Amino acid sequence: MPDLWADAGYVSEVNVRARSVHAGGAMTGRPWDHARHCDALEAEAAAFADAAAGADLEVDVPSCPGWSVAELVRHLGAMHRWAGGTVRVGAPRRLSLRELGVSFPVVPGDHLPWYKEGAGRLLEILRAADPDAPVWAWGVDQHARFWSRRMLFETAVHRADLEIACGRTPAVAPDAAADGTDELLENLERAAAFAPKVENLRGDGEVLAFDAADLGSRWLFRLLPDRFEWTRDDAPDGPGGADATVRGTASDVFLFLWGRRKLGDPALDFTGNDDLLVHWVENSAI
Repeated sequence: MPDLWADAGYVSEVNVRARSVHAGGAMTGRPWDHARHCDALEAEAAAFADAAAGADLEVDVPSCPGWSVAELVRHLGAMHRWAGGTVRVGAPRRLSLRELGVSFPVVPGDHLPWYKEGAGRLLEILRAADPDAPVWAWGVDQHARFWSRRMLFETAVHRADLEIACGRTPAVAPDAAADGTDELLENLERAAAFAPKVENLRGDGEVLAFDAADLGSRWLFRLLPDRFEWTRDDAPDGPGGADATVRGTASDVFLFLWGRRKLGDPALDFTGNDDLLVHWVENSAI
């Protein structure tokens, strides 16, 4: 996970039989569009606000070591303002929080109103934007639509963090979790700019499988000497010849890929090469 004040962030309805991208390659045929990402972001932002309203701001967030709930709220509120400002000005390059005029709450009681204001403004900006408008992004898709999708899953993951801090068990809707898994794998190579260990995801053809049992979907992630490749299969036949497999609900697989579920978590089944699974965990975190 990037530093709390890092400006870069971490930054289904179409049945796709088999989709793939190479590292840095573009992906077409995404099952969700900009408007649906905005609607889902609105729901996630509201769920985060609801959870934060009942939380102690000083409580530690176990899934974000060193952060309190207050710092989590500040981080997500900052990312909403950063993304919204980036889209609003049609930024041709990465702009910092300072360049975008982002300020932070000083009084603890101001955290939640400040967060809600930023989330609301982000949604206004995204819904008014042309999804195809060119905008700088750290990921593959250099258009405004990147940010509705990215902020949806930024918010969903941090809503999960907040619920973990409150002693709850988080979950993400299956179809959203599947799109979020696509989004993570699609942008993972680009994330090496701020998560350099991603460059270690290399190998000699080893394959990791991430199986969403409730959807009947499988993501195959192949490690190659100079890159990685991945495919999604929504009608898999058999085990797929993977060297290691993580199997569970789409929600639990998504949360595992984001490091919110750990190796050995009873919500998931882990089979195959343990060293390969550890290699994934140690180098895929963004």
